[in-house]
Amino acid sequence: MGKNLVQKILEAHLKEGELKVGEEVGIRIDQTLTQDATGTMAYLQFEAMGLTEVKTDLSVSYVDHNTVQVGFENADDHAYLQSVAAKYGIVFSRPGNGICHQVHLERFGKPGTTMIGSDSHTPTGGGIGQIAIGAGGLDVAVAMGGGFFYLPAPKVYKVNLTGELKPWITAKDVILEMLETLSTKGNVGVILEYGGPGMATLTVPERATITNMGAEMGVTTSIFPSDDETRKFLKAQGREGDWVELGPDGDATYDRQIDINLSEIEPLTAAPHSPGNIKKVSELAGMKVDQVLIGSCTNSSYKDLVTAAKILKGRKVHPKVSLGVAPGSRQVMQMLAKEGYLADLIESGARILESACGFCIGNSVSPGSGKVSIRTSNRNFEGRSGTKDAQVYLTSCEVAAAAAIEGEFADPRKLGLEYPSIMMPEQYVIDDSMFIFPAPKLKDAVIVRGPNIGEPPRNEKLPQDLKGEVMLKVGDKITTDHIMPAGPRLKYRSNVKKYSTFVFENVDSAFHERCSKNRDSGIHNIIVAGESYGQGSSREHAALCPMYLGVKAVVARSLERIHAANLVNFGIVPLTFKNPADHDVISQGDSLEVVNLRGAIEKGEVVKLMDKTNGKTIECDANLSERQRGIVLAGGLLNYTNSN
Repeated sequence: MGKNLVQKILEAHLKEGELKVGEEVGIRIDQTLTQDATGTMAYLQFEAMGLTEVKTDLSVSYVDHNTVQVGFENADDHAYLQSVAAKYGIVFSRPGNGICHQVHLERFGKPGTTMIGSDSHTPTGGGIGQIAIGAGGLDVAVAMGGGFFYLPAPKVYKVNLTGELKPWITAKDVILEMLETLSTKGNVGVILEYGGPGMATLTVPERATITNMGAEMGVTTSIFPSDDETRKFLKAQGREGDWVELGPDGDATYDRQIDINLSEIEPLTAAPHSPGNIKKVSELAGMKVDQVLIGSCTNSSYKDLVTAAKILKGRKVHPKVSLGVAPGSRQVMQMLAKEGYLADLIESGARILESACGFCIGNSVSPGSGKVSIRTSNRNFEGRSGTKDAQVYLTSCEVAAAAAIEGEFADPRKLGLEYPSIMMPEQYVIDDSMFIFPAPKLKDAVIVRGPNIGEPPRNEKLPQDLKGEVMLKVGDKITTDHIMPAGPRLKYRSNVKKYSTFVFENVDSAFHERCSKNRDSGIHNIIVAGESYGQGSSREHAALCPMYLGVKAVVARSLERIHAANLVNFGIVPLTFKNPADHDVISQGDSLEVVNLRGAIEKGEVVKLMDKTNGKTIECDANLSERQRGIVLAGGLLNYTNSN
């Protein structure tokens, strides 16, 4: 029986376990990436584990989130990151070099390799034939030190692409079509493998757009085979030597096949407040638009921005629209400048933003109150833009540019415009001067620690009995943005004591105060949630800060993969209701108890949760591997690693 591409790469990196769906396996990791918002804590944890050198083939520390550097905290974090990179042998990408996923695809991504990154959009690397997975910073720190990355052996779905995209239809529309098919929940433990005759019509940047937003479906990652299109991209980047042809066997088998006819897709948008809320652009035609933002790791490649520039050339941005454009990398910015496209954008009335995450994470260019913002980014969760009541829509660059001109949603096929024909470059501008590469002389670097840099907090061992209170009860699709707000709060990521004061800030502003009071009184804090708890960003602080506040368990109908792993890493017990209807039985403020919780976790037994407020007993599962049980019992991965 033939093998699919996912099986081939995972088998080549398998170090523990068997590739049987659902069973935990440990794989060797070739590359890691971090960004400054998650990386600072990852490297603090690397140090806390006593690790002294990086053992991956390549580890890169990017600065792309907090580049605005309001206050001293961000600058201090960046100084720490640069000094740590020098000392331990990590490539450092300076502020201004670009967004980690775009830059890594251009300069470092290699077909057939494995990578984990402390950012949920790490699967962008799948566009180049790489198994690239988002993870918590602590998992990345372990991998940098030579440890294995653990995950349940995945199901593999084949996405069979046929046909060819018509003018004005884009890779962004393909992934929005996929989101309508699979939705944003229920896909934990799945890897999407794209193939079929339609694949050959998609460039690497287009494939990367598709794999990037696979994260919104909750899949582990997405991947395209490495073919001649991949070779051409790497050759144009001066890296043809990194190319290898990779694909599934002709008789490969899959757990499911999804058929997508590229010829039948039309312009789509994700409407507020979920990437899975898919609408046809034609249905929204005429809706007034206040802001348009083009960029983010999803749609900021050379092809994306040249397309936008050609649409805008000779035209003006509507007087009631603010247009911002953020190239994804310094390489893209340089090429736009050299080829005149930057001038076209400026002449149209666009604001040129830094090559950084910026608006996507809500730390700049927030919309006005209640305003409609069209963005080419990947998430439109409520409040993520920095404005809680903003109405954020996700579209392609083509739809965004058309809206900027018209001042309203418009199906670009009906505007009488000629569709821009974009030739992929035979040679990209290659300038790696904004990277600081490891060198022996740098290993004597003194690590810089500003006043915002704190020690990673550790949990205590799991208590024998759980005796606590429901501090918060929430419904479905709670994202890590709900749990740990980003935007202006990002600068406190290296200061857990301060950052923890903002946990659930936009959901329940008193959460921190109630938790702190209970924690200081020895009462365990518990969170009860609905389906798909922990969607979105990989930010481990959504587990780390609740741990600091004394949260001992999360009880949910279902949990998303990265967040569930992060809960384990910080010693919080992730529980799921055996009967999902039991979510309705528990109320906020209820007193809950589990007698001999340690024993149930040790033996992998059903956890019997007693609601002492209403007298009911609720059965829950702790779906943990033997290794994860040991981590939870130890009070988290830091304790577990240092004791083994």
